[in-house]
Amino acid sequence: MMVALGDQVERGSGPTESEHGSTEATSRVREAAAARGLEIEVSESPRASSLEEAAVLRGITPADIVKSLVVKRHGRDEYLFALIPGDRSISWPKLRALLGANKLRLPEADLALAATGYERGTITPLGSTTDWPVYADERILGRRVSMGAGAHGWNLTVDADALVAAYGATVADISEPIDAIR
Repeated sequence: MMVALGDQVERGSGPTESEHGSTEATSRVREAAAARGLEIEVSESPRASSLEEAAVLRGITPADIVKSLVVKRHGRDEYLFALIPGDRSISWPKLRALLGANKLRLPEADLALAATGYERGTITPLGSTTDWPVYADERILGRRVSMGAGAHGWNLTVDADALVAAYGATVADISEPIDAIR
């Protein structure tokens, strides 16, 4: 999930976690991490207008911001998480071949929310209302990554290898370069 592009809130647009304690969504994330033995750091997302700006504000590279995409299998009520480096995009042909599926798609916002308990721009496997399978692009391995923390205006940082291990994620080449990062 590209936290920086959709997870910020304007100051004054509502209570923040630090003002009113943990939000329900970030609490779910923290509890799920603890249950899986994952060490995470949850922090406010700096407001950014691009992936590059978000990376600079966090002191990381665009590749260290991981997009958690919820993917729907065509014709079924089955989903999966695809973890993609921020500087790349999902490769539909590679993911379809890996899964042996003819059709996959990103679900509409209401279906993504129903499948995960998180709004688009905040989605993470951690604390999802359903434990869908996780597929991680091989390029996230060996990195400390930043991703959605379940609530707008928040992100989490985690060791990607530990995340992959905690979820028994399938690791494969499931991304392709983005010609021009937004």
